Amino acid sequence: MPTKITVKNNGSIRIEGDFELYDQTGKKFDLGSRTAISLCRCGQSKDKPFCDGSHRECAFQSEIFARAL
Repeated sequence: MPTKITVKNNGSIRIEGDFELYDQTGKKFDLGSRTAISLCRCGQSKDKPFCDGSHRECAFQSEIFARAL
């Protein structure tokens, strides 16, 4: 399954499909066979880089619309 990345309005970045996640030193995260994760955009998650829903509590706002780069 190809990787699908969805930037959610006022929320997280959702990654689904075949992917690997690494930290800045090149060490791979053990995702436990997950095929979908959500990454924090608001900066308030207590489980960074993963989303824990804190964006709801801090009233994070960011609307994203697809566009050409």
